[in-house]
Amino acid sequence: MSIPELERDKPVAPAPSSSASPPRSLRPLILRLHFYAGILVAPFLVIAAVSGGLYALAPSVEQLVYRDYLHVDSTGPDLPMSEQVRAAQQVRPDLAVAAVRPATEPGETTQVMFTDPGLGESERLAVFVDPATAQSKGELVVYGSSGALPMRTWISQLHRHLHLGEPGRIYSELAASWLWVIALGGVYLWVQRYRTTRARNADAARLWTLDRSSRGRNRTLSWHGVVGVWIAVGLVFLSATGLTWSRYAGENVGELRTALSWTTPKIDKKLDSAPNTGGAASGGHDGHGAGHTPASDPGILDTNVGELDTVLDVARRSGVTGAVEATVPADTGTAFTVTQTREPWQFSNDSIAVDGATGTVTDVSRFADWPLAAKLTSWGIALHMGLLFGLLNQLILAALAVALLAVIVRGYVLWWRRRPTRGTARAVGRPPARGTWRRIHPVAAVTGVACVVLVGWFVPLLGLSLVAFLLVDVAVGALGRTRAG
Repeated sequence: MSIPELERDKPVAPAPSSSASPPRSLRPLILRLHFYAGILVAPFLVIAAVSGGLYALAPSVEQLVYRDYLHVDSTGPDLPMSEQVRAAQQVRPDLAVAAVRPATEPGETTQVMFTDPGLGESERLAVFVDPATAQSKGELVVYGSSGALPMRTWISQLHRHLHLGEPGRIYSELAASWLWVIALGGVYLWVQRYRTTRARNADAARLWTLDRSSRGRNRTLSWHGVVGVWIAVGLVFLSATGLTWSRYAGENVGELRTALSWTTPKIDKKLDSAPNTGGAASGGHDGHGAGHTPASDPGILDTNVGELDTVLDVARRSGVTGAVEATVPADTGTAFTVTQTREPWQFSNDSIAVDGATGTVTDVSRFADWPLAAKLTSWGIALHMGLLFGLLNQLILAALAVALLAVIVRGYVLWWRRRPTRGTARAVGRPPARGTWRRIHPVAAVTGVACVVLVGWFVPLLGLSLVAFLLVDVAVGALGRTRAG
């Protein structure tokens, strides 16, 4: 849930004492925090929701926008992969081949990736080749391990940093840092309101459904609360997974995963210089290639391209099938790697390292052997990106973005309707009452401060912005007392 203000509906009877927050209640404090966080952070959430909703649909939309690059009408057996890559090299002889994504189904193109020094970080130039004729269908810049095409890349960078580079990432990290706080605080307030209402009039209490008999501000509040409760789990998930990509909190998450051995296993691509004793392809780690040393001969890369068909065949026989990306080493001391890419309904990403000269498997990374935390991270990232469950995943994320926008708008309406109806024309909605800390049990207050300090250290932008909120609140209170005096 986002934004203010989970006040009581119009009472069904004169307000009894039980309707007020009981002594030592956390409700006034959480209500005040929910109010200020919602008012000040919601603009960042609006940007994140709009750009995130667009990004969720981008994988399907780009299939239409770039259909001429991704699909072909020709039929017939696929040419050897080495021929397809060499056809792409004729299109861009000035660049070095880095990797290839073979077509997985009839009618798809093969993507041959080139390293281009003129591109940005994680960007490569892809030449799209008809696998049946080796004819080029054009070239585009692709981004990241997901192979995002220009439209999706533009939306991704808007969502990530507003096209402002590293400084712009502060916006997205601030939104992700506060999203779970606002959502969980809103759920707490809505449940407390439901319990209070049920104690007065069980028939009037609504937790999961809209009160259609309400009008005006009460109806707006009902929409705000009910929709917020329904999407709270999704918002917490997006916040948690979004923080893994963030600049400051993301570093702490990475350090924690490393300390707990939750990191994703990395495949060893280095080839031994010891004599080869294996000979045949296998699924184990034994049998490394012989006599491999780094080479600067410009013909090495062309030789490695010629070994692609053998490498892909070894990978298929070792169970690394489906949509894959094969890297092409530029020297003789590095193995080929073949990795399953993220695709809809693909729940594992196996990788294999192969010595192209001998066809020997030198290392294997099986998803089944990953730590549970690494598996959950992989699934969470794919789910956040709208890739894990295909179009269904994308539609759910888009609906979640629309629902979040609706909750934010309803919250601002609630805030506006709290403004004084008399006096200055610049009046805005009143914040909840001050002095909330005095209504908390001392033990709970000390525990709460300790938790806030710990969370603020782990999620730095949350901690710094919370301090800023407190300073603003203290300043507003002091100014109010001065005017009253």
